[in-house]
Amino acid sequence: MTDERQIQYFNLIDELLRCPNGQEPEVLEAQPELIDSGLIHSMLQVATMFAHEGNQDGAQFLFFIARELAKQLGLYPEVSNEVVHQE
Repeated sequence: MTDERQIQYFNLIDELLRCPNGQEPEVLEAQPELIDSGLIHSMLQVATMFAHEGNQDGAQFLFFIARELAKQLGLYPEVSNEVVHQE
């Protein structure tokens, strides 16, 4: 990942943090070229930093967005709610 790409990820993360609640999909849809595993990794880095700094709301928000994007990209395993019974 290039430094320029990393800066683009961080700028997008900053936009997500500043946008009005509910407008996150529009922010992401405006820059589809940045939605990849690198963005998810960067979100998790920032979320972890937030958690260590005591910004739990920001951390939870980014973890949630990263998880949703990972699901959309097929990077997050879908876990069934069904209980498997072995006999």
